[in-house]
Amino acid sequence: MGKIILVTGASSGIGRAAAILLAREGHTVYAGARRADRMEDLPEHGVTPVAMDVTRGEDNERAVSRVIENQGRFDVLVNNAGFGLYGPVEDIPLDDARYQFEVNLFGLAHLTQLVLPHMRARGSGRIVNVSSMGGRIFTPLGAWYHATKHALEGWSDCLRIETAPFNIQVVVIQPGAIRTEFGDVMGAGLRRYSGDTAYKSQVESFLGLMDGLEPGSLGTAPEVLARVFVKAATARKPRRRYASGSMARPFMFLRKWFGDGVYEFMLRRMFR
Repeated sequence: MGKIILVTGASSGIGRAAAILLAREGHTVYAGARRADRMEDLPEHGVTPVAMDVTRGEDNERAVSRVIENQGRFDVLVNNAGFGLYGPVEDIPLDDARYQFEVNLFGLAHLTQLVLPHMRARGSGRIVNVSSMGGRIFTPLGAWYHATKHALEGWSDCLRIETAPFNIQVVVIQPGAIRTEFGDVMGAGLRRYSGDTAYKSQVESFLGLMDGLEPGSLGTAPEVLARVFVKAATARKPRRRYASGSMARPFMFLRKWFGDGVYEFMLRRMFR
């Protein structure tokens, strides 16, 4: 039987590709995102767009109510909305850092809180949280982004234990480098915060490495990751974690088994 699914962050990238593929597989899919204009064609793919900003409580409440009113149940929530705030810790205003947490963790948490009572009432459900390989590793100038993803990993593990008695499963996806807008947003942030600060040379080195790559050479296509999303959302016995995408497994393996010293040496060589 097809599932009732809400995918957030679905106006582009992996979220959009996953929403379309899930609908193609026969599920009833609602796609949530701030940029409603970029979802106007989703009904052509069998997906219902929902204008919502996960940092706005009233938007989350409206989205969940709409699904329940229309479908009578809530089977799967895919918490995909997020972005990467990159820049030196010393230079990034704390208000910007707080907003990074609002999007990547607290908005996600509020939406999950709204959905869980409906899943408990039915005695089944699944929460799919999109973390990152950045939830297990770290890269230069990404302290606030990595902080949110490390937090999400632990938060998800605790939630999995808490909801298991109600037959609610919690799954984490750890994408690697994906060909989406993430890199453009990250680069724009770095340029905005770098200026003439003490960290300018580090920022320029980081951006130089990114700019020196061939277009499209870094990252897995979103459509490839979409298939992983489908598995995480619909498999009868899902894994706790799905790591997929360019560099995800090698980077996490390197840090886990060779330790922080070797891992940091590699980063210094990469980013000079």
